[in-house]
Amino acid sequence: MKSTAIVVPLPGGDDQARKLAARLGAELVVPEVHVFPDGELCIQVDPARVAGRDAVLCGSLHQIAGTTDRFLLLAFVADTLRDHGARRVGLVAPYLAYMRQDEAFAPGQGVSARYFGKLVSRTVDWLVTVDPHLHRLPSLDGIYSIPTTIARAAPSIASWIASEVTHPVLVGPDAESVQWVQAVAEHCGAEFVILEKTRRGDRDVSVAGGVQRAWNGHQPVLIDDIVSTGRTMIEATRLLRAAGSVAPVCVAIHAVFADAVDDQLTGAGARGIVTCDTIPHATNRICVADPIAEAVRGHLTA
Repeated sequence: MKSTAIVVPLPGGDDQARKLAARLGAELVVPEVHVFPDGELCIQVDPARVAGRDAVLCGSLHQIAGTTDRFLLLAFVADTLRDHGARRVGLVAPYLAYMRQDEAFAPGQGVSARYFGKLVSRTVDWLVTVDPHLHRLPSLDGIYSIPTTIARAAPSIASWIASEVTHPVLVGPDAESVQWVQAVAEHCGAEFVILEKTRRGDRDVSVAGGVQRAWNGHQPVLIDDIVSTGRTMIEATRLLRAAGSVAPVCVAIHAVFADAVDDQLTGAGARGIVTCDTIPHATNRICVADPIAEAVRGHLTA
């Protein structure tokens, strides 16, 4: 069924927007983004394709070194659409940034998750994202004042594992990973084990835990939500190999990749890493466009 909504890609979100528009039967409207010599922005859209329609902005909010601030770009595109008659403006951010600092961990620190939530809530009318890093927060409602929906990657990851891995046993590298590992295990009928992580700094991590199970005939699959520096997966891989496992397959939902992780993981003994397509990256093998589209439909019919 054809939708009257338009899907508007943010720069870098073209592939995600194309997949979403195809599933919604919506028109893809690409804004023109002009960058002046001093780095300031001017956004232009076709008013005839915008007026009176729901607009769905699509693009992850990860930071890219040397590029324009992605939130500022989001805000300018959203307001340009409203100025030219968009009925409502929603946001599909497959990766939602600024979820890590969800409380003050030291005197004088700010809580950037809360501040970012306020900014986004003032900019768009609703939000869809994929498995945000909810650790100490029970839901997005604590930091976002707009309607939000979380699209779950677990069914897509489980389907990939079922088709690509023989006799998997799932491994979570830390307590935070339980929510994702358990959900994937339920969908693909695999056993799982959770390790213990100690973090002393951004790149100073150790992993321990009971990995004495018999690995005979089973392929370990390490699952985590975000791979940034990769230290958690690297240390978990070393632990598994030291315990006698075959080279684990590493799976992450969000390919942040703040460091060059691929070679380090292979050097630690992993078979390699695959990721969901929430952030465009060469490791993307798992498409999550279907759960995103399902979540968006709920907001377009609201």
